[in-house]
Amino acid sequence: MNRTLTAVVHKEGNLFVADCPEVGTASQGTSIEEAVRNLQEATEIYREEFPQAFNVR
Repeated sequence: MNRTLTAVVHKEGNLFVADCPEVGTASQGTSIEEAVRNLQEATEIYREEFPQAFNVR
């Protein structure tokens, strides 16, 4: 099952920071696209490590 999550992106200095408020993951990159890609990767790793966090009933 696919689940839609939110990416909130803001700039800090020379970097863009992306946060996923539903999961609590965050990442950064030198562009918005890179920050979101890195956030997707971090969230996938989190999902693999803590699958119970994604069980929605």
